[in-house]
Parts: sequence; C-alpha cells; structure tokens
Amino acid sequence: MRSLISRSASLCLAAIPLGFPFPGIQSTVAVAATQPPPTTKRPVVTEYHGTEVAEDYRWLEHAADPEVIDWTRQQNAFSREILDASPNRAAIERRLAALHSQTGRTYGDVKAAGNRLFAIKHQPPLEQPLLVTLRSLDDLGTERTIVDPTAVEVSGTVSIESYFPSPDGRLVAVILAQGGSEQGTLHLFEVDSGRRLGDIIERVAFPTGGGSIAWERDSTGFYYTRYPRSGERPEKDLPFYEQVYHHRVGTSDSIDQFIIGWEFPRIAEVFLATSRDREELLVTVQKGDGGDFAHWLRGSDGNIRRIADFPDGLKPGLFGPDGFLYFVSKKDAPRGKIVRIPAHAPTEERQTLVVPEGAATVDGYSWRGLEIVPNFAVTLSGIFVTEIDGGPSQVRVFDLEGKFKHKAHLPAVSAVDQLTSLPNNEVLYRVGTFLQPHTWYRQDLAEPSGKPTVLSESEDPEMREFEVVRETAKSKDGTQVPISVIRKRGLRLHCENALLLTGYGGYGVNLVPTPVSAKVKIWLQSGGVYAVANLRGGGEFGDDWHKAGRLTKKQNVFDDFTACAQHLVQRKYTRPSRLAIEGGSNGGLLMGASLTQNPHQFRAVVSHVGIYDMLRVELDANGTFNVPEFGSVADIVQFQALLSYSPYHNVKNGTRYPAVLFLTGENDGRVNPSHSRKMTARLQSATTSRRPVLLRTSGSSGHGHGTALSERISQEADVLTFLFDQVNLPFRTPASGKK
Repeated sequence: MRSLISRSASLCLAAIPLGFPFPGIQSTVAVAATQPPPTTKRPVVTEYHGTEVAEDYRWLEHAADPEVIDWTRQQNAFSREILDASPNRAAIERRLAALHSQTGRTYGDVKAAGNRLFAIKHQPPLEQPLLVTLRSLDDLGTERTIVDPTAVEVSGTVSIESYFPSPDGRLVAVILAQGGSEQGTLHLFEVDSGRRLGDIIERVAFPTGGGSIAWERDSTGFYYTRYPRSGERPEKDLPFYEQVYHHRVGTSDSIDQFIIGWEFPRIAEVFLATSRDREELLVTVQKGDGGDFAHWLRGSDGNIRRIADFPDGLKPGLFGPDGFLYFVSKKDAPRGKIVRIPAHAPTEERQTLVVPEGAATVDGYSWRGLEIVPNFAVTLSGIFVTEIDGGPSQVRVFDLEGKFKHKAHLPAVSAVDQLTSLPNNEVLYRVGTFLQPHTWYRQDLAEPSGKPTVLSESEDPEMREFEVVRETAKSKDGTQVPISVIRKRGLRLHCENALLLTGYGGYGVNLVPTPVSAKVKIWLQSGGVYAVANLRGGGEFGDDWHKAGRLTKKQNVFDDFTACAQHLVQRKYTRPSRLAIEGGSNGGLLMGASLTQNPHQFRAVVSHVGIYDMLRVELDANGTFNVPEFGSVADIVQFQALLSYSPYHNVKNGTRYPAVLFLTGENDGRVNPSHSRKMTARLQSATTSRRPVLLRTSGSSGHGHGTALSERISQEADVLTFLFDQVNLPFRTPASGKK
C-alpha cells in the first residue's frame, strides 16, 4: 500500500537549491557577497598502518605563529563583515541583553555546611556568577556574598570553577580561573568577612581532569588534587598525573603532604570525598573520559587500600550518614543499581545490594563545575535516587533497606538535578522543564511531594504559548531514538517551519529537559521550532546506550541524528531548506560529521568548540583523555573507524555544503582551537554553494565555562543572526509580533 505521507513527505524533502531565496519571503543575508580570505595550501602526507593520508592545512595548528594569528584576524574580520551586514544583528543583541536581565537571579550548586547554605548565584547584568551564603531556604534576606569574581578582575574574565565549604561553614576553598581556561588556582576565603586568606595553591585544576577538594572533619585542613609543577615531571606531562595532597590551613603549600597518586594513570581524573564522622578519605579516579572508575579509601588509621578497580563497574560514590559507602554499580546492571560497602571494612565480599536495577536508568553522576557529583542522596532514613528514561527523569525514594516508598511528584517531561542532602534529614533538589525556570524543592522520606523553596525562579508567562512533544525516530539499524520537540501550541505541520535541531551523543552524557536559553526563546518566539535528540553515545538508556555510540560504533551516533532530521521532515515539521543544526564540543564533532555525510540535508550548521580532525586529536595535550571514548590511531581497527567519519578528512571538493558558523575560544583547553581553523579552511576551499563558511574566534573565552556574560550575549547574537538569515526566519519580538 502506498504510504499516506508519500506526497507530503516528498514535498518536504524537496530542498530549494542552495543560494536561492524562498518563494514569497524576502531574502536577507543568505548568500555570501564576498569571498573569504585565501588560505595557503601546504600539503603534508602521514602514513597510518600503510594508508597515506594527505592534508593541506596542518600549518594552522601552530597558534603562536604570526601567520596563523594574522589568518585568524582576517577570518574574524570576514565573519564580522557578513554578520554585521544583517539588519537583524543589533536588534537581536538588544533583545538578548534584555532577556538575560529579565531572568533575574538564579541559584545552582547548592551545598550545606555548618548551619549555612552555599550557592552559586547568577545575577545579570554581572559578568560572572557569585558565591553566596544564606541561613534559610525560606528567607532570601539572610543572603550574603562571599566571593564576587569581578572584584578580583573587573573585566569579568575571572570565574569561579568550583567551591568547597569547610564542615563548620567558617571557611570556603574556591577554585578560580582566568579567561575560561579552566586552569584553576585554589584560594581560601573566610565566610563571615569575605576576606581572602593567604592560602593560595596553584595547579589544582586543569581542563577535563578537573580538580577536587575535601575537608577534614575538624575544618583545620583539607585534601586537594594537584598537577605536577615544573621540575617534577617532563614538560609534556605537566597537564597529566593528577595527584592528592594534604594542606593545613594557615601554612605554606611547600610543606603539604603527598597522599596518593603515583600509581594513577597518566590521564587520571581525581575526585575526593571525606566522611562526616570519621577521618576517612574516598579517592575516586576516572581513567580519561571513558566512564570507568577505580576507588581508594584512606582509613582513619592513615592506611590506603584500593576498594574497586576500573573493570568493577562502580561509579562515583558518597559517604552515607550511617557509616557506609554508597555507589551506583553497573556491574551486570547496565541501567544501574545502588550498592553499599561498610566504610570501616570495605571489601568486595561485604558489598551488598540496596536498590536493584529497574526499568529506568539510575542517573549515576553529573558534572558541577569541575566536580563529579553522584545523582543520589542518602539521609538517616532513606535513599533518594534520580532515574532517567530516555531524557526525562524521576526521583524514586527508598528506605535504607532498599524498600520502595514512593516516587516524587514532578512535572511532565522534566528533569531533576543537583540532589543534595541537608542536615535535617531532608534532601534538596532542582527540577527543570523545557518551558519553565528551575524550581528548588526540599523533601523528606515521608512526603511524596517536595516543598518549593525561595531559591526557585519565577514562572515565565511568555512560555505558556509553547508545548513539548515527544517524538521517536527510527535509526538506520532500527533503533528507536527519542526527540523532544518544543513548538508553539497549535503549530501547523506544513513543511515550512524553520527548525533548529541539536544533539550530543557521547561520554554517557544525558540531554535532559532544562529551561530553554534566552537564545532558544527568541528562536521560538520568532516562529521557529526547537528539537533535542537523545542519541546513542549518551546515557539516557544506560551503559549499553553509551557503548553503542563510542569507539568503533561512533557512526551509530551520526546515523541516529540523520534519522531524527529525516523523521522531523517526514512528519512535516520542516524541510531541508529550513532545517538548521547546532552542537558543541563532542556535539561539534556531530555537526562536522553530519554536514560532511549529508550536506544537502541541512540549510545551516552552527558548531561550537568542535573536534574535526579525528586522526590528530589525541596528539593535543587534552586529546589523550578522549581516547577511551573515540579510540586511537595506534589501533588499526580504531584508525579505520576514525578515518571513516573524521569530518576534516571527509570534506569533498566541489560539494554544495550548507552555510556553517564555527565558534571557538583561544583559551580552550579541552578542544584545540586548531580544529576549527583547519575545518574552516578546508570547507571554504571545497564548497560550491556560495553559502558562507565563517569562523568566529573569541580571545577572552575557552570551552564555554567561565565566559563573561557580555561575551556570551555577543556570541548568541551572532549565532541567531546567522541562523535567522540562513533559513530566512524573520526576527520578531513578542510585543510587536514584527521585526
């Protein structure tokens, strides 16, 4: 039987030739009026396992070379020429600035210590978030600022990476970094006065490997991570071999005691936790970014023993208030289970199952700043467990024996993050949806409904006209891939909607419902549709979902994304000529692979801080951490897989590529900006579509964390200007409904 959607689907799939305006819609800056700056080709051939691979732009890897600096300057000037020519650019930036200001204060990374609460507070128009303390979840009048980064550097380029209050709440250790570099230095502050003390320790944090601090019970000292200093290891190894030291407050770090680390892998990522009532230290080590962890315990007697190795499947854990260590285990349980081990006798034989594997996936841990934090909490009476099911999440509550009590009442299509134990046997957690700001709830074991706190954000009435629809796409191998679609209520499905699709698909990272950004809000209010794809490589359905999108199976991620784009076209949301895609970091790799494998499926591509040369990424200092996720060219099978999808190596001359905007930061320590330079040059040389291939390099930012608010607004304005112009979506404001 002929499909009922065959005619409509064919109409949607029929792409308007690149470079032509839409019928009935006035074109803006859709086609580049000028040519990009020329880039010299200097061929280099490298042999891998008998295969010769040629490239022309390796010279762009040398960031300090005056020729590369001048090339970057010319590319930025070319991008400014294209973007600033748009009549929308200034109005979009004004609208973004207004929305950021209207957002008001927001709170994140809340911690309890002593009789205080601590939080990171975002307060536009301040360039950077503040570290604040407050006495009550019911009274914002008790709030005080402890650290304002703009008081350290007025330009807004210094940022708080992570913070760690002492158990008594009198002191707080803060990791500060410059220009989004994520290279952190530890500073110690007195909470009551906000005074910075003389305890300053450098090299406690670096990109990817991060940095961690854990206080002793009596608040007189703390354990911390530190990278080698000059002379301790060869220069090439200084961003590696993270180790653990102990510091006594008020003393010089030159006499700090080495605790553990010589046996750790070169690409160790170390996280620390201490017990509340005993002098015990948990040292968790991730081997690169592969998601495998080993654990060491330093007992109250000072002896250190390894309690779990990398293959044992234990994810980051925590000390419960009952004398046990609790972990999410993936051993024989790809969706996760909760186990516990007595902290005083942590042996494999004494590990017991508390919460068995269920239908949903235990959301084991998440990143907060430079820390990895377990996504479950243990109180004196129960266990609160965050579970994820394809994107949205839930909280299930158990008693300490693992008996199910109830499921927390949450909004539909929502996600829970930042689950934190409070001293009064309650937990505090944050709930987000795509359409409303975060709400902070406090809850105890007895109540299925949490109570909102003063940390919650105000409802946004402008978002009531939108809705979230869950769709499912069928990937190349039959795998069902979820998509969240945010659209205006009553939207007509007639192929003509401008749609922005995003995804990630790597490292077991979950794309969960979270309030849309100011940038996406403007897109929606101008008539666009926004879609988030939950691809393999993430952790939305557990470890198996992650493993199906890593190493030699990475192509599954790109096939999933292609299927999601095709599904949205077949459902008549849009057509290729009105379809844009956006992603960053590993999602930037996704953008690069998507545009090279399916250049006619998308009208425009925005890629932030992406990885594009998969054959040389591991040569970057930070690239080594990615080998557990992507593989290595040293392995012939992995090399063949890497070459098959490496965006830089799969650009084909004479191809009509979509318009592309690459964004990168000069201080990016996670992904070398040379990837964006090389990919820009290669695409500019190859494309025949007359659509712009632009590079925007920021001199004051890195991978994204710590970027000053004014720079973020500028970046977002450029992205929206580019997208509106390339898919011919008129910019509108809700007040006028007009440009």
